[in-house]
Amino acid sequence: MEKYLDKNLPAKERAADLLSQMTLDEKIAQVAGVFAVPGREEEMKRFLRHGIGQVSTLEFRNCESMEEAAQWQRTLQELIMESSEHHIPAVFHMEGLCGAFIQDMTAFPSGVNRGSAFDPELEQRIGEIVSRQEAAFGITQVLAPVLDISRDSRMGRQSEPYGEDPALAAALGTAFTKGIQNTETAGRHPESVAKHFLGFHNSQGGIHGANVDAGDRLLSEIYGKPFQAAIRDARLRGVMPCYCSISGLPIHASKQYLTELLRTEMGFDGVVVSDYSAVENVHQVQHVGESKGEAGLRCMKAGMDVELPMPVCYSGEMKEYFEEGKEDTAVLDQAVLRVLEAKFRMGLFENPYALTGEELKKTVHHDGDDEVSRQAAQESLVLLKNNGALPLTGEEKTIAVIGPHAGNARYYFGGYTHLSMVEAVHAAANSMAGVGAGGDTAGIQMERVPGTNVQVDETDEFHEVLKKLHPQCRNLVEVLKAKLPETKILYAAGYPKAGVDTSGFEEALALVREADAVILTLGGKNGSGSVATMGEGVDAADINLPACQDTFIREAKKYGKPLIGVHFDGRPISSDTADELLDAILEAWTPAVFGAEAVVNVLTGDDNPSGKLPLTVARSAGQIPICYNHPNGSAWHQGASIGFQDYVDMSHTPRYSFGHGLSYTTFLYEDLVLEKKQVNPAEDLKLSLTVQNTGNVSGTEVVQLYLRDEKASMTRPVKELQGFARVELAPGEKKKVVFTVSPSQTAFLDEDMRWKIEKGEIKVQAGSSSEDIRLEDAFEISQDLWIEGRERRFYADVRQEDAKDGI
Repeated sequence: MEKYLDKNLPAKERAADLLSQMTLDEKIAQVAGVFAVPGREEEMKRFLRHGIGQVSTLEFRNCESMEEAAQWQRTLQELIMESSEHHIPAVFHMEGLCGAFIQDMTAFPSGVNRGSAFDPELEQRIGEIVSRQEAAFGITQVLAPVLDISRDSRMGRQSEPYGEDPALAAALGTAFTKGIQNTETAGRHPESVAKHFLGFHNSQGGIHGANVDAGDRLLSEIYGKPFQAAIRDARLRGVMPCYCSISGLPIHASKQYLTELLRTEMGFDGVVVSDYSAVENVHQVQHVGESKGEAGLRCMKAGMDVELPMPVCYSGEMKEYFEEGKEDTAVLDQAVLRVLEAKFRMGLFENPYALTGEELKKTVHHDGDDEVSRQAAQESLVLLKNNGALPLTGEEKTIAVIGPHAGNARYYFGGYTHLSMVEAVHAAANSMAGVGAGGDTAGIQMERVPGTNVQVDETDEFHEVLKKLHPQCRNLVEVLKAKLPETKILYAAGYPKAGVDTSGFEEALALVREADAVILTLGGKNGSGSVATMGEGVDAADINLPACQDTFIREAKKYGKPLIGVHFDGRPISSDTADELLDAILEAWTPAVFGAEAVVNVLTGDDNPSGKLPLTVARSAGQIPICYNHPNGSAWHQGASIGFQDYVDMSHTPRYSFGHGLSYTTFLYEDLVLEKKQVNPAEDLKLSLTVQNTGNVSGTEVVQLYLRDEKASMTRPVKELQGFARVELAPGEKKKVVFTVSPSQTAFLDEDMRWKIEKGEIKVQAGSSSEDIRLEDAFEISQDLWIEGRERRFYADVRQEDAKDGI
């Protein structure tokens, strides 16, 4: 038996043996992918003469059933293995942020929802479900988690990351990666591909894929932290770079970032795969390289292992460089070796095919899967404002529900959900990079929302998408009627998802006049293509509510009824009118299948909201970038000696602060105790506090721990989140929360770009948000210590203990 076929040997040894037997053609095939389309298998064969490295499974979104998807995977894998001289199976990859793009899979809320939950344990369970369900179909590479840091609400993809904080993203992303990679299914071991390395959401103008102006210190300390955490603490096996250029080069072609930073400094030893068409973009869009082959070679030499979704630059011309001796084949061999090693780690040579029949069904669907999605939706809701309008009293005889989101559950699914990907198939124009023409819709016949370039999607064609994919999913009106059978629920759309159209006002205001309370669903449409107001490639200069919605709020306020706003979108609600006139505001984001149930639970008081904002909310795009952990002397801490404390036309302070989120109860913070007041840079510090529910209903408080370097050799942030805990408390109950902090969490890059734990005073702050600090103390680091960046700790360990005292 050939060594590479011996499953008892290490993956690295098997990969080296197989590589030594491969021809140049076979090697070139392994560093490219193919975009599979049902019915076009014969056309695909011209790319499969010697096998292929990967298969894009995006078009699984259109399969009518699980069995159809499984059979198609088996057909494709068999075709690929037969065409390969050594019968090398392909890696099938699929997005995984919100679940698989396959019929009847579990769908999850968006990344920003799960950031709002501050719940790593839940995130790991989500990763486990995604891993199991995709692996059942032979998919072993999951394109998630999204470890971007989001500081710009203009960017259409703000719903995908966990938020703006690197420690929060590190904790949640590491947990998700563990869930994906620690779950074995049918002999397969899926691997995560974290994206988008590096600084993607720092693009100029908030424009998808634009140039990134960011120094190496910002990139490493903030944008790189979640990647470093997942690499060190979860052994992350895959990375996808972003489309942007940084420091004069597309990152797909940057040896500085893909090799020196990612592999040498961070210790990454897995596979780097391209974003779709990003290698081709190096030549075609960013105009680097005299030819496609030269651009491809530059990317490969930089550390880019696999070109997706099709072999455009990693093809014939590149092959000639190696064939003619113009380039050392060691460059190619290195990439191929990484690909092969991954395939052996994944168990693909022994288990290349999707499950079928009853085995498939039993593997995919486990009791409790839906409950995890339901829990994620419930924990993610953030109560931003409440003057007593919530929870509803139960005495309301008539409730008016206004807004398109209330009557259409498609608004509850964000970008990179199965639903949004199927919607994109029916949209007049595509906005996803690398999967076909998109962009300018000029000349395309479509009905537009008045005053916008957004497509009207209140049609049977789009409604059928929801019925097919999630027939059990109910909208807000349906859930309210079921939950409150004695209450008269009135509904009108009232206004569209964008623009200035007021033609529906009269009907909706008539309902407002009749009602005892009014629920206004607000926001746009987070999704894909021309039907969306935000999503991939759907960016915006205006981050506020549509003008029609602000206008309706002002009109509805005239009738003196309690106005409750529920916001569905991928960016946070930002509206002067809503702040001033609404009695309560609930941020729901895009909570997926169980979104309406979760919202109604909060409205009625059956659930006490516990979500916290995972990002800072700007008052307008003019404040961007705005984040709580800005450097000293910046933003609303720029200092009394420098100019005015505000803009001439608005405050410097944010609309809502990072970590903000209200509850139906109150919490008392007490007894912050530090184990010691001085530590050496290599020893841990335990600190504890107690939190007590001082209200009359049960609630969950997200306790947030911040550290601040009081004086340093470099300009440091005003504060940084370094730990957090979800604490569930009955009325009167008190618990002790114990954090274990490492001084390495305060490490930063010094003037010589070395990671330094610096001696000096560190302030400890604990509270309910970044601006609602309840307790403070300080400790001192006794001396300086320089360390490797990968040796840092990225967030505090935490445990909870019962406390004896109660009210």
